[in-house]
Amino acid sequence: MRRWLFALLVASGPAWALSDPAEQLPDPAQEQRARALGRELRCLVCQNQSIEDSDAELARDLRRIVREQVAAGRSDGQVMAFLHDRYGDFVLLRPPVNAGTALLWATPVLALGAGALLVLGLRRRRAAPAPAALTPAEQARLAELDRMP
Repeated sequence: MRRWLFALLVASGPAWALSDPAEQLPDPAQEQRARALGRELRCLVCQNQSIEDSDAELARDLRRIVREQVAAGRSDGQVMAFLHDRYGDFVLLRPPVNAGTALLWATPVLALGAGALLVLGLRRRRAAPAPAALTPAEQARLAELDRMP
């Protein structure tokens, strides 16, 4: 029974991230916008979670900034630009494609290409033809060499 409760407690962790009702905006539409924006922003501490899913102190601060910006009437683009200017591409869960992030976006394609080349190279090496049988002259020469002291 305790394991069940523990699993339920662990699984519900992200739901606690925005546990303080004082953090929420009074207007449900603005709160919905703020949450949607928060799901597009990376927690700079956790690095694999959005700020809405993280309970890190920095994520809490970023959620507060997003909500302040939304409450001030800024558009989604303005809020994202504000945070992008302040924290760079890393704060975005989906960074833009540009010269600075080209390697990031190309890495999956490069990895697949390298894997394909490796597989082809291994198949060619493995598919080398078997050596041909010795000719009668070669067999005679081998027998002669075996008889030598």
